Amino acid sequence: MKLGMAIKTSRCIGCDACTVSCKTYNDLGPGVAYRSMAKMEKGTYPHAKRVSVPTLCNHCENAACQRVCPTGATYKDDKGRVEVDPDKCIGCRMCIAACPYGARTFNWGPQKSWFPASDETCPIDEKVAARHPVGVAEKCTFCKDRTDAGLDPLCVHNCPARALVFGDLDDPDSELSSLVADERAYVLKPEQGTRPQIY
Repeated sequence: MKLGMAIKTSRCIGCDACTVSCKTYNDLGPGVAYRSMAKMEKGTYPHAKRVSVPTLCNHCENAACQRVCPTGATYKDDKGRVEVDPDKCIGCRMCIAACPYGARTFNWGPQKSWFPASDETCPIDEKVAARHPVGVAEKCTFCKDRTDAGLDPLCVHNCPARALVFGDLDDPDSELSSLVADERAYVLKPEQGTRPQIY
């Protein structure tokens, strides 16, 4: 099994539902995002249009972040996901520097509060801190607990335009495999040799 995703850029409406879903599900604090939305204009007037492309960890087959990790904290699991073991991460941030997609974040320490007007911690802050150890690199996990249970990542589940397709790249009959086989399918930065699993 090799999990991957296809992004139908022609369907993406740039609503940021994927980003909000990810931040909420993963209890990500202010200024931290495992996925974001690249928005740009394409073409020239009067034929210009706005294009939105969701960006996230590409769960590369030949992951640059894994190659440079000195402790083995970054690894590929049995379903093809690139994961981080927080107990092995020493916070060197070499993985962040090596990732050609800018898909990793680093937990520098707890925020003062989710609520900017307050200097005190609250129950939400305490809950979030337990899930995000300080001094550890973090990234998209394809919502590991959801995908282990056979569900789609929450970004895919909540996309109102159905622009995201998740599945098994090793299954020739999956919708994902048929999209990847299309001659219009491409990966970002193929010259890096990372062989991304996001198309």
